[in-house]
Amino acid sequence: MGLRVKEILNIASNRFQQEGCLDPMLDAQLLMMHLMQVDRSWFFTHSAETLADETCEEYFQLVDRRASGIPVQYIIGSQEFMGLRFYVDESVLIPRQDTELLVETALEELKTMKKPALGALEALDLCTGSGAIAVSLAYYAPKVKVTATDISPEALQVAKKNAAAYHQSITFFEGDLWEPFSVNEKKKKGKKQFDLICSNPPYVPTDVILGLQREVRDHEPRLALDGGAEGMDLYVRLFDRLSWFLKPQGVALLEIGHDQGQRIVNLAGEYGFCADIRKDLAGHDRLAVCRRG
Repeated sequence: MGLRVKEILNIASNRFQQEGCLDPMLDAQLLMMHLMQVDRSWFFTHSAETLADETCEEYFQLVDRRASGIPVQYIIGSQEFMGLRFYVDESVLIPRQDTELLVETALEELKTMKKPALGALEALDLCTGSGAIAVSLAYYAPKVKVTATDISPEALQVAKKNAAAYHQSITFFEGDLWEPFSVNEKKKKGKKQFDLICSNPPYVPTDVILGLQREVRDHEPRLALDGGAEGMDLYVRLFDRLSWFLKPQGVALLEIGHDQGQRIVNLAGEYGFCADIRKDLAGHDRLAVCRRG
């Protein structure tokens, strides 16, 4: 005989709590919503409904995977970001709410920019991963031409899938930071420049990764996490040629670690930029808004 929905959720939630999952009941509900193809309102009218044994078995297989440490987003294959739903798998970082600050700030900046007489404003997303930033920019600022890059071909496949899901025409390049773009070495200038450059690069110090939650440490791609000994390696390389690719009146938006604000300000200054550090909802350093000094 099957179990009632409420009973199943409680069993799953208790197991997740024992395994140290941060949101036991939420995870239990998300897995059920995925299996039954319903939204959260379904629970209000079906909590006493009895599910068939086969359905219960399918559900508890999902529970086993989550209890083993696999993030629920990878199990259900999606994560919400900026009011949109993005496909994710273990080749990309799971988009986080903290990163919405970057997108919201980018949209505000783009609104204040003077549109060129010919063409459109252009934005570049470096280390695009799932494409959450690039697709959100294209979706909410449809007149802006968006380009995105990533070193991982697997991540780019995910980003392209998300762009296609929202019918967004984004130009994707595979390569390491500035590598895909042609430059004039003599003039120290990229052959293409952008009005806005944004990035959520790897910024976790190498020795900190082992202390992260098992969901992040064991399942999210290390390539997208590891920022070197102090977590600053990608920022140094990014600033090294930022002035080559950013238009004179342009702005660069960089997500940063909670304790990296002052170091980013100092690093930006070394390359002729002024960085304004913005905090997230928890009061931690989260975003560097960089302009030419």
